[in-house]
Amino acid sequence: MQITVKVRYGSSNPRIEGFGNNRYLVYLMSTQGEADADLELKTLISRKLGVPPGRISIIQDKGADKVVQLD
Repeated sequence: MQITVKVRYGSSNPRIEGFGNNRYLVYLMSTQGEADADLELKTLISRKLGVPPGRISIIQDKGADKVVQLD
């Protein structure tokens, strides 16, 4: 399954908001380009959707807009 994610970096409260049709808005504490940003994104998606982080991969990365594959 593929989901579309819009990321807001530098938030004080990490969270996920769903908008239907496999679209999500994700607020991360990390800043854009930080090494831990992708790990934080995968961890939040894992908690929200119940998929292990190892089965989540980012297949398209256009800055704040990402397409994520859940296996």
